[in-house]
Amino acid sequence: MTDNSVLLEKRGQAYWITINRPDKRNALNAGVIAGIARGYREAHDDKDVRVIVLTGAGDKAFCAGADLQNSGAAFSMDFSRPNVDYADLLRLSQNATKPAIARVGGVCMAGGMGLLCMTDMAVAGDGVIFGLPEVKVGVFPMQVLSLLQSIAPPRLVNEWALTGEPFDAKTAQAAGLLNYVVPAAELDAKVDWLIGRIVDKSPTAIRRGKYAMRAIASMSFDESIAYTESQIALLAMTEDAKEGLKAFGEKRKPTWTGR
Repeated sequence: MTDNSVLLEKRGQAYWITINRPDKRNALNAGVIAGIARGYREAHDDKDVRVIVLTGAGDKAFCAGADLQNSGAAFSMDFSRPNVDYADLLRLSQNATKPAIARVGGVCMAGGMGLLCMTDMAVAGDGVIFGLPEVKVGVFPMQVLSLLQSIAPPRLVNEWALTGEPFDAKTAQAAGLLNYVVPAAELDAKVDWLIGRIVDKSPTAIRRGKYAMRAIASMSFDESIAYTESQIALLAMTEDAKEGLKAFGEKRKPTWTGR
């Protein structure tokens, strides 16, 4: 990357990806999408990283969606390409094997909702506003729906997408979009608490567990149970599983190798 539209920073065992366009309400452009994708890849390449945190700079916006200042660029497509970069970012997130937390400190709209949905967990400030306003500018949250429809109740998704009207953090939490809603002053502390609840667990179990959850998402029960019964047998053969069981028997904290 040649700009600073996304900041990448390793903080202990957490890898922070921060959209750094606060003056544009952290709106998405090509540089932002590329920067987030780079962050995901770097986090997975670093064996010491255990969790990804995705957030936006400042306290006004997590991400307000596509940058509409140049509307032609925001929705322009190269029709010779079967994929678009934003969709590829969502694909990358769903194939990730390290957990990700969304830290939502400000407005989360449109494509920003897709970024929220692509993470595994989310914490938001109690004053944050959410929404899918695309119909107000003549488009629709097409790619966002690919993830949102498996998280929130269909009737609510219908209302959000078809009316374009915003909703608050309590509604977002009740719909399953957020794990926690806290006062803005407590947002960082809650994110740090959640990070701490992840990094002391087996990275092998989390890695294989995320892979399995992704694999069974579209399976029937019979397919899923057959797959998972084989996966637990394989997981039990790993060094982390052996260490975890040994540590439990010896009444001590396990020392994870991630193998």
